[in-house]
Amino acid sequence: MKIIILGAGRIGQSAAESLVSEQNDITVIDTDGKRLRELQERLDLRGVVGNGIDPQVLAEAGARDTDLLIACAAQDETNLVCCKLAQMLFGVPTRIARVRAQAYEDGSELLSKEGFAVDHILCPENSLMRYIGKLVEFPEALQVREFAGGRACLVSSRARAGAPAVGQAIADLRQRMPEVAMRIVAIYRRFADEPDRFVPCDGSTHIEPGDEVFVLAGRQRIAQVLAALHRPQGQPVRPVRRVMIAGGGEVSERLALELAQEAGRFHVKVVEEDAERCIALASRLPEGVLLLQGSGSDEDLLIEEGIEEVDLFVALSDDDEDNIMACLLAKRLGARRVLALINRHAYADLVHGTHIDIALTPAQAMLGELLAYVRRGDVQAVHSLRRGVAEALEIVVRGDRKSSRVVGRRVQDLALPPAVHIGLIVRGLPDPDAPPLAEGEIAPPTPGEPEIIIPRSHTVLQSNDHVVFFLPNKRLVREVEQLFRVSATFF
Repeated sequence: MKIIILGAGRIGQSAAESLVSEQNDITVIDTDGKRLRELQERLDLRGVVGNGIDPQVLAEAGARDTDLLIACAAQDETNLVCCKLAQMLFGVPTRIARVRAQAYEDGSELLSKEGFAVDHILCPENSLMRYIGKLVEFPEALQVREFAGGRACLVSSRARAGAPAVGQAIADLRQRMPEVAMRIVAIYRRFADEPDRFVPCDGSTHIEPGDEVFVLAGRQRIAQVLAALHRPQGQPVRPVRRVMIAGGGEVSERLALELAQEAGRFHVKVVEEDAERCIALASRLPEGVLLLQGSGSDEDLLIEEGIEEVDLFVALSDDDEDNIMACLLAKRLGARRVLALINRHAYADLVHGTHIDIALTPAQAMLGELLAYVRRGDVQAVHSLRRGVAEALEIVVRGDRKSSRVVGRRVQDLALPPAVHIGLIVRGLPDPDAPPLAEGEIAPPTPGEPEIIIPRSHTVLQSNDHVVFFLPNKRLVREVEQLFRVSATFF
């Protein structure tokens, strides 16, 4: 696929790095020639120096035969105008814009073809807020990723000694918890002086303390899955009530506003060092949010504000080093869980598996939204995992037995790569691509609740099944997409 990326900032660079690794033809436009040269030295892509709202620059970047434009420059206005020019002058079929202003949402008339012609809005701040919100909802998870409109989830959790599932073989776990439909799709195990290593899962694989375990299950079963991995039998879950946010930037403000919507549920404190920013926040945050002027790495301040009682400490400043130090200090002083926002991938790799429970990069939170537009076939959702190495993918089965290699076939008969396994199937969702009823035709009865299926070797795939995969290596994606692609000539 031929892709133009406008803007070589943090988001643009992260997108370019991920998309180049999948053998796409990438061109990056930026006004900073030095930044582009550094990017070209690291990645196999082309750089064009110039302004993305200049038609000549877009033409030089190859907009006339481009498949996808990703406009993620610093200014919303630049991204919106670039998308409009790409549609009007060059007919670029798919256009994505990074927009911070909350007035623009997918489906808005402002983004229609008559407006700014944007197919999808990317807002890293909102993506981060949603990501953190899931961790508040499921306090024992390291990450929560949704599929099939939120009906199914992929969760990861750190296995703790004493929890019911820890020390058990996966096959035994299925017998001990037959009422919980779930599939353990991956385990990453800690080894001394080495990074976590992927452990293939089968019935004989044992879950060991310290393992990072990835599980696919229906949303209503997630709490039981996490309890089995993370909590001793009979110990009640400790919900998130007290949240402290270090840094008063845009993400912090949106997160505080979101948490404050449920009056009385959360006790939220925001720590911001800049006096002018504190004044601005004070005018926008509700009374229930306590705003403190100071540093998130100030030991005296943290102790004075009861850091040992905090359920979730979130460091969201623009400085990676400050976020790391604030989280390490908060953890040492007694905070139950800490999350650091880290922009540099190298830093995120360094702190993973340390006393910092969760190291989150902006690209990690929103990259899946981009990948869903790059994937071939009827891909509904993509989530980049393990800092871009692994991937979870939701594909909708299309066609019939004549036009599809998978419809009407048993799981054991599918020509999947050996490392790839189907983790979960959601059956019975409405089909938006179903043909309209003919005049006088009676609509079929409304189906019941969609069914969550943990596939076995004899499970037969049907058209409109939503199939969720875990791929330990994203290089396997193309083979999976090719298998599920509908072909008019396949017999």
